[in-house]
Amino acid sequence: MKNADIVVGIDIGSSKIATLIGRVDEDIINILGVSESASKGVKKGQIVNIEEASDAINTSLDSAERMAGHSIDRVFVSVSGVNIESQNSKGVVAVSQPDGEISEYDVERVLEAAGAVSLPSTREIIHVIPKTFTVDGEGGIKDPVGMSGVRLEVDTHIITANSAGVKNVEKILSSEAGVNVQSLVFAGLASSLSVLSDTEKELGVVLADIGAGVTNIAIYADGSLSYTSVIPIGARHITNDLAIGLKISLESAEKIKLYLSKHYTRRVRVPDPETGQQRRNRAEEDELDLNELHLPEDVKKVSSKTLVEGIIRPRLNELFTMIALEIKKSGFATQTPAGLVITGGGAKTVGAEESAKRMLSMTVRVGVPQNIAGLIDDVESPTFSTAVGLLEYSRNFRSEGVSGGGLTNMIPNFKLDFKGISSITKMLKKFLPKR
Repeated sequence: MKNADIVVGIDIGSSKIATLIGRVDEDIINILGVSESASKGVKKGQIVNIEEASDAINTSLDSAERMAGHSIDRVFVSVSGVNIESQNSKGVVAVSQPDGEISEYDVERVLEAAGAVSLPSTREIIHVIPKTFTVDGEGGIKDPVGMSGVRLEVDTHIITANSAGVKNVEKILSSEAGVNVQSLVFAGLASSLSVLSDTEKELGVVLADIGAGVTNIAIYADGSLSYTSVIPIGARHITNDLAIGLKISLESAEKIKLYLSKHYTRRVRVPDPETGQQRRNRAEEDELDLNELHLPEDVKKVSSKTLVEGIIRPRLNELFTMIALEIKKSGFATQTPAGLVITGGGAKTVGAEESAKRMLSMTVRVGVPQNIAGLIDDVESPTFSTAVGLLEYSRNFRSEGVSGGGLTNMIPNFKLDFKGISSITKMLKKFLPKR
């Protein structure tokens, strides 16, 4: 196996650094190496301490390299945080060919036109994602290459990030870790690639990637990413609430939260003496024995009902209320019949799915990475949705993986990275025939 066949994804989160090494085949991602280390120097998706973040990332990279038996030189990296912003933009160009046939070059030009938006000097474009193309007034076209016309238009979704944050990530990985950043990918976009089905995207669906510090929102309508945002609330806020309520450390509160989630999945059922049917043993269910956690605080037994209904549920209700407001703000509330898919580490919080159904009044499911092989036991969890999505993102990013060597096969799921408009030409030229 050549190193060129290997792709690497690094999910830089507020609670963990997840690194995946894999090989992306035609229909499946083969996971070769997995590493998850505690995150340091990262808060709410943003790097706040270069040295600490660098150490944490290097630890995760080294561990994944040892497991996979491959050295790493190129990586795809997630970006998140409240500084992520998005907007929709249109581009219009005249078809260049005299016979009116639309070429990849015309697609390049119209995307460049759409990406020419006015931005502050402190921001830069990380994604220009085509939604639909229009040829001579005929809209709804996913792939215009080869069609005839004189006027080509495109509707795009543009995602931008803070320039300083982008530079910090690149500095850590290039200078400290010694790897090249092939692409920075919005975490919500990456997660959607790994957990959403094509049917859900076509129908219209909302993805909520609940991380530790923030929740990333991605809304698909008619098969295209149409709205993205970041909510400054995540699963760590629940941990904070537990720490305050029980008067314990954050570390102990996190252990209890994870233990509680597992406990609620193992509810004890006993036969009812009158009916013979299975019923819950409420006494055993409610009492949570914390002795096996070996907490430094003198907390031995607590009421799980009190924790779930008194502390966790109110915070979850707040989170999903904010998600509901974002959906309303997007204007796509009536265009998402496929409902809500929650993923990320926060999706495993006890009562999350039930709270989402209650607050949003829509179908809800927990999303886990799909179409993976190899070390699936380690990554078949909402926690690794973004990391797996980074590997999935590489499928369309790499020109080597496109049959025919052109853009034609990429346009239905056209996802390219941009660092300024000048990068568009640089990236797309490699797909064009040499003149």
